[in-house]
Amino acid sequence: MRALGFFFSLLLTLALTIALETPFGSVPPLGKFLSPNHGFWQNAETDSAFDYIELNHAYLQDEVEILIDENLVPHIYAQNDMDLYFAQGYIMAKHRLWQMDFQVRAAAGRIAEIIGPDAIEFDRLQRRKGMTFGAENGLRAFTNDPIINKLLDSYTAGINHYIEQLKERDYPIEYKLLSYSPEKWEPLKSALFLKYMADMLAGGDSDLENTNFVELFGKERYAFLFPNRFSDPDPVIPSEKVWDFEPAPVEKPVQGNYPWANIGETYEKPNPLNGSNNWAVAGSKTASGKPILAGDPHLSLNLPSIWYLMHLNTPDVNVMGAALPGSPNIIIGFTNEVAWSVTNATRDVRDWYKITFRDAEKKEYLYDGNWLKTQLRQEEIEVKGGETFIDSVYYTHHGPVVYDASFNSNGGELEGYALRWIAHEPSKEVLTFYYLNRAKNYEDYVKALSYYVSPAQNFAFASNQGDIALWVQGKFPLKWEEQGEFLMDGSKSAYEWKDYIPQPHNPHIVNPERAFISSANQQPHDLSYPYWGYDHTYEAWRNRRINERLNAMDNITIGQMMSLQSDNYNLKAAETLPIMIEMLDRSSLTELQSSTLKDVLTWDYFNEVGAKGASIWEIWWEKVRVLTNTKYRNAGKTLRMPGEYRLQQLLKSHPNDPHFDLEDTPEVEIARDIVRMAFTMAVDSLEKWKAAHEDNEYFWADFKNTTIQHLLPPLQPFHVPGVQIGGNRNIVNATSGRHGASWRMVVELGDKPIAFGIYPGGQSGNPGSAFYTNMIENWAKGQYLELHAHQQEDARKGNIKQTITLKPNEN
Repeated sequence: MRALGFFFSLLLTLALTIALETPFGSVPPLGKFLSPNHGFWQNAETDSAFDYIELNHAYLQDEVEILIDENLVPHIYAQNDMDLYFAQGYIMAKHRLWQMDFQVRAAAGRIAEIIGPDAIEFDRLQRRKGMTFGAENGLRAFTNDPIINKLLDSYTAGINHYIEQLKERDYPIEYKLLSYSPEKWEPLKSALFLKYMADMLAGGDSDLENTNFVELFGKERYAFLFPNRFSDPDPVIPSEKVWDFEPAPVEKPVQGNYPWANIGETYEKPNPLNGSNNWAVAGSKTASGKPILAGDPHLSLNLPSIWYLMHLNTPDVNVMGAALPGSPNIIIGFTNEVAWSVTNATRDVRDWYKITFRDAEKKEYLYDGNWLKTQLRQEEIEVKGGETFIDSVYYTHHGPVVYDASFNSNGGELEGYALRWIAHEPSKEVLTFYYLNRAKNYEDYVKALSYYVSPAQNFAFASNQGDIALWVQGKFPLKWEEQGEFLMDGSKSAYEWKDYIPQPHNPHIVNPERAFISSANQQPHDLSYPYWGYDHTYEAWRNRRINERLNAMDNITIGQMMSLQSDNYNLKAAETLPIMIEMLDRSSLTELQSSTLKDVLTWDYFNEVGAKGASIWEIWWEKVRVLTNTKYRNAGKTLRMPGEYRLQQLLKSHPNDPHFDLEDTPEVEIARDIVRMAFTMAVDSLEKWKAAHEDNEYFWADFKNTTIQHLLPPLQPFHVPGVQIGGNRNIVNATSGRHGASWRMVVELGDKPIAFGIYPGGQSGNPGSAFYTNMIENWAKGQYLELHAHQQEDARKGNIKQTITLKPNEN
């Protein structure tokens, strides 16, 4: 019996050994993960993780000191630019290495390498969009510029210095969970990261969806539901602006119909809510007499956070603000003299061209009666636990053929759809932020923006000399009306981009009469601007609320600017809810429905944390949208849906329009019936929510459930759900369930800048660190960190958590 027991014990030991050393699908070997010497235990930080560090490296010219303050914010003091960027790369990698690596892999279409076969289609799409192609073109421009070339070399060397110090036990926990290792950083990866951001912010379009809509419903119906301009836009550049230049000529070709798109389903676009707010007020409107700038970019709420707060200092540079792990410089911030912030300019810089191949081999395509040669790029997608997947991607002079017979197209072997995207072109955005980080006045700001191409941004600016300004900056194709709004014929040169709007003609304003500038992703200008422009995602409410408040305010303080960033007033509801309530037949309501209606009738239109009325409004409005879009979702092709602002207008002025006629329910003919059905559905949804939440009331913050989520969604223990914060999309505090203000900053420009900032996360990318989520609660409450860009001696007197000294090799 003792021998039998020993035998079973031996079998169990062998089984456990095999189990712990064997990956199961995408699950890593648990033995490696649980190892006390190499596993996740090593990622739990203690005070010893912040001991004094001294390192040497041959790349350095002089000593660099990195002072880490009580919020894990690095203050880097270097004697020259190259040492500065070496240290920036080093400290970013120390706190955010896995995030940097993962985002670049995602951009390049290399996720299947670490996840497995489930990621193949994602990787194919990234490669077909030409992400690496664009990064390679960008890198050529970087390498040919002496400033960028040296800067990126230094930044890269700093990242690799940190990677070289790592032992397996020190790898960030995600490497252990996915069972792979960090790889060497290269300048191409920084170029890829910039394309990752360009795709996130300007990777949306609706050309194919618009074309499908016209095919099914006609051009007249399209024009009615999707007007390119509204009469009350309150644009980024106020109407006082006089365009004192002679516009570049553009000639619209004689054309027939646009080609039809044989694509049933287009790929998922970036979140249309990716936007931002920014504004600056002149000293004439502030209590201090000094300009104040505020900005809050709206992006997905992720962990690790997209932003990384830091301070860079040399004898020639003193800049602080939000940086992007994977790219050098400060992206949104302030110097001793100026401050700047950005919002998405939402300009259409992506066009689609229908390609006719000569034969199934796709070696040639038709263009102006001739056959031009394609370029074949064989994309080898390595797959964890599977065979390498080979995808053939063909390039035309327009750009990569994204859709063809092997990828989402129903058009057959002789047809393809090529993408022309400004982000594929060489550009030097790194120089924009290099010069902004050194800016001292408006002229420096304008020089910096001249290098900026993509993604198009509204750059708000203020200086201690009293100037405020805003430029809508990017490289914009010079287009005739409708060019790029629909699919175009790739076989005709008449549809090409012929030229670009001259950069000095980009919409901009300096020191406007109203004494403030602002942008919130709305239309950039009114109809007096002499160039045609188009986008399908312009904001209609946040911008008007901001401008209304700024117009009404005087003797403005920093505190008031902070409050405005957290403003929860729902202008969309204030304008739309009364229309819906008037349409609702109250005599037919049940007791529960009447009680619910009472809660929304007494609501003050603020989406505050505890507002039940906000929950009722939001779900009711969502049901109205869903019902009115039913016919389009069932049309058999991917279509663009009419925007919410247009829906509000239709409810108000065209309630009997066919837009509200549901084809699958012929008895529903007018908006009044849609509103009634939507209210019934909304009340049912609210009751189901209560039942699923132990009969708790549907207070807005609980109902919305804002969640700060790890970049790998399955890692739920690394998420922060149920953040108690108000707001929602189209509200100044644009915080929805998974999206919102990813960074808030307010700066007053006096003799010395007075600055504050906060973001929903923490400086560390390590879930085992106290600095992984430590700023979320203050962010939700609308509280800020004070930002000090002190000189070195003053910084040493502060609350410093760790000192890291980087020295050149003695030999």
